Amino acid sequence: MSEKANFLPIANGEGDHAQHGGGAPPSAVPAATSPSLRDREDFRSDFPGIPADWHYLDSAATAQKPKAVLDAIARAYGPDYATVHRGVYARSANMTIAYEAARKRVAGFLNAASENEIVFTSGATDSINLVAESWGNTFVSEGDRIMLSQLEHHSNIVPWQMLAERVGAEIDVAPLTADGQIDLDWIEENLTERHKLVALAHVSNVLGSLLDAKRAAAIAHKVGAKLLLDGCQAAPRLPVDVQDLGCDFYVFSGHKIYGPTGIGALWAPYATLEAMPPWKGGGSMIDRVSFDGTTYAPPPGRFEAGTPHIAGVVGLDAAIRYAEGIGMDMISDHENATLAKAREALSGINSVRVFGPDKSMGILSFAVGDVHPHDVATILDEGGVAIRAGHHCAQPLMDYLGVPATARASFGIYSDDSDVASLVDGIERVRKIFG
Repeated sequence: MSEKANFLPIANGEGDHAQHGGGAPPSAVPAATSPSLRDREDFRSDFPGIPADWHYLDSAATAQKPKAVLDAIARAYGPDYATVHRGVYARSANMTIAYEAARKRVAGFLNAASENEIVFTSGATDSINLVAESWGNTFVSEGDRIMLSQLEHHSNIVPWQMLAERVGAEIDVAPLTADGQIDLDWIEENLTERHKLVALAHVSNVLGSLLDAKRAAAIAHKVGAKLLLDGCQAAPRLPVDVQDLGCDFYVFSGHKIYGPTGIGALWAPYATLEAMPPWKGGGSMIDRVSFDGTTYAPPPGRFEAGTPHIAGVVGLDAAIRYAEGIGMDMISDHENATLAKAREALSGINSVRVFGPDKSMGILSFAVGDVHPHDVATILDEGGVAIRAGHHCAQPLMDYLGVPATARASFGIYSDDSDVASLVDGIERVRKIFG
């Protein structure tokens, strides 16, 4: 097998039998969307998990699922179910075709050069740990440095701390600007040739601030460092073009972009993946195994040990089809318009403190006087409004802001003016209860 050959649909050297039984690929990759999606204004009815009297404002934690995704998952676990990359019978061959078609769809979603640059993982956390364990253990050594920022999610902090402890590297933390942006001027002034990696959130999960990723890439590359972007909050909210951004690694989780949990992806250029050793051993990631030694499959297969999350991959494919059917630009415009209304409304309420920049992406963190965010969320829940309250897996950012926690409302394509109105009504009730 050529090192740059496509990941074979049928493993074990039996590709010439793959079409036995023939037939079209399974309905596990459905026509999840139609051209009419772009002409619609209300998408709430597509989401059976959101009843009419409930206001779901926790999309940054996990997005609700459209019926198209639920149907695709049900088919994948039902009439279409079979393993992938191994069977020579028709259903397995067809499921393999659907599985690899999903990889191609993710590549298109990120504008990757090839589907062979897409590694399926259990989510962004798994993707970052893969980079830290494989690329990090290979290319980061004692005395090297890693640059993070003050607003990073724990998943973009802890794996690098663990790597630094293993190899003797050091971690630097960039501050934020007054309005809650990563201070790229500071990074540019403090980045040195000892820095091997810059790892930053594309969009903050607390402040909604959008990184100037192209500038971050240019700064990192100027000293020979690579840039990893945590795209968990960006991929569901705006078009992502990894080639245009110039980053070296991009990660995201499917469940935040209307897909299932337990599935996500890592993107990196093929040459980068090819230089990385496997980090988990087992089935599927091998070329040949013997007791004298083992050789490994080329990327992306070498990073996908074991039976994969087949239905999750099918569900992710359906979720991306759904989002692209609407248009990522339209999703971004809709969320930002809804967010602007919410931000304006909350900013006009006495005792409410709003965090982050005026122009943020679909996420609004706030505090109501000295009321603990958990109490705020509980009272809002009594009125049918679901928000997140806590440190949002960003405790260093909470320390930086000088608060133990915040309340957070986050929006999706299903969010509308009634959600904003109910949020405001709930906050007014909090103010009355706590004086």
